[in-house]
Amino acid sequence: MIIIQLILFCLLFIGMVKLGVGNEGINEIFFYPKAVQERAVDIGLTDWDTIRRKKRRFMIPFLLILLAALLLIIGLWNGASDFKTAYLQALLFLEVMNWFDGIVIDRLWVGHSKIWIIPGTKDIPFVKPWPQILKKRGIGFVIWVAGAAIVAGLVVLIF
Repeated sequence: MIIIQLILFCLLFIGMVKLGVGNEGINEIFFYPKAVQERAVDIGLTDWDTIRRKKRRFMIPFLLILLAALLLIIGLWNGASDFKTAYLQALLFLEVMNWFDGIVIDRLWVGHSKIWIIPGTKDIPFVKPWPQILKKRGIGFVIWVAGAAIVAGLVVLIF
């Protein structure tokens, strides 16, 4: 059952990213390297206020929906009522999401889909190289160790 839940959680993740990007990478330019953002601003595709506004408009609902889904899966669907069980499940989901984002989203989807190519920025690398992904995911691993405790605490409080 947990494998199905992990798949559904990752599908929710990718679905929200797809909804945010639509068919144009410019819609989620806040995920791109600074050099791509600067070029897009320089050539008039966007401006810094729009980038900040789009980031807030996407990230706040994105994070809240993922948190709500995680709480519902662990607390309601799985019925975890003690901190240890909730913590281990939260850690599993957050770590899978962390690596799913780095490998499936960043490397496979962004690296192989024309949606993510922003006109006028083709010459600037925007797909994260493996060393950067490994470093970022390693840092994420440590962050999610603490984040899982917060999620587990919320599960125990709510459910």
